[in-house]
Amino acid sequence: MRKLFSLFIALLILLSLCIIPTYAEDELFSDEVVEYYANLGLQGTVLNVYNWGEYIDDEEIDVVSAFERLTGCDVNYTTFESNENMYSKLSGGGVSYDVIIPSDYMMERLMEEDRLEKLDYSNIPNYEKYFDEERYGYLVNDGLKDYGVIYNVGTTILIYNTKYIKERPTSWTVMWDEQYAGKVLMFNNPRDSFAIAQAILGQDFNTIEKEDWDAAAELLTQQRQKVSPKYVMDEVFNDMESGDYALAAYYAGDYELMAENNPDLDFVLPEEGVNTFFDAMCIPQGTQNKRGAEAFINFMMEPEIALANAEYIYYATPNKAVLENEDYSLIGSEAVYPSEEPVAQEFHNLPNDTLQYMNTLWMKVKGENNTAGLYIAFFVAIAVIILVIAVSILKKKRMKRYYEI
Repeated sequence: MRKLFSLFIALLILLSLCIIPTYAEDELFSDEVVEYYANLGLQGTVLNVYNWGEYIDDEEIDVVSAFERLTGCDVNYTTFESNENMYSKLSGGGVSYDVIIPSDYMMERLMEEDRLEKLDYSNIPNYEKYFDEERYGYLVNDGLKDYGVIYNVGTTILIYNTKYIKERPTSWTVMWDEQYAGKVLMFNNPRDSFAIAQAILGQDFNTIEKEDWDAAAELLTQQRQKVSPKYVMDEVFNDMESGDYALAAYYAGDYELMAENNPDLDFVLPEEGVNTFFDAMCIPQGTQNKRGAEAFINFMMEPEIALANAEYIYYATPNKAVLENEDYSLIGSEAVYPSEEPVAQEFHNLPNDTLQYMNTLWMKVKGENNTAGLYIAFFVAIAVIILVIAVSILKKKRMKRYYEI
């Protein structure tokens, strides 16, 4: 009997050792929040999340681990570097995601192609509590709210290194200046790069006229020929922070992160205009865990989590609790929350024929068609050499037979 009692006490002690750290870690959340996520019945389920790189806090709060701890759900978390990269992965099949975070125009495309699940907002109660409808409600018209919850809002900006550029630029055209040849970083995705040329030309970012796209492609080709820009996405951080480059087109929030590591960096919102955008949390068709996906979206709107993400990512947040928090460090950032509204356009989904035309022009702009031609020429040359050698060997064999006879 004593042995059984001792064993029971030992098990209680072991159990308490396992439980105490969990509750200690969850001091971040109220008992009500802890109980809410524990009672969702997600224990033992799996959630596949597909997000942008460097787009969720894993330092101040490890957000994914916190969600796993509160719900008992296992999260497979993977990243992409562009909307087009994400779309290609979704279209390829063979991979099932439960939460994806596309930008506005890509979200529209996925909606039009019937690739998104409608959200059940009874499972996302934090939306009504914390989403700033007054400031950002206009972004979720046209049925967008049915399919996604805005995660962050941003703009493109021009980043420059004051070591190279002494006078503050005002125009995107500085990226075509030959004195900065080899020192310019351009977006490695067509929508953002074309938008810069379109802004200079005074075009609509969502034009469907081939002549407009031709003119923008010609301008981008001139840039490549003049200054040989380097096309980048996440590599922009190391490149600009190292001080090796003079100019970069990128996103406002990321500028703040770069400037922390390189005080020589400054920014401008070019006079021709910028792209303003949002990224939204969506659930793709084919999800295996819709309830877990909605719980994850709701969790991302918890004030503590939204604040941690806003401080980590440096993008404008639509979360009222964060915007009203005195500890939020970015509320005075001119890059993230400019005091004067910039000239700006939003991206919308383009017709398929326009998208295909844009992508074809983009390959030409980057010279990728020429590269393909070089590869073809190389393999043709190899084939010719092999053919010549084969003919030569065959002739030698025939001559040998002739002399043997």
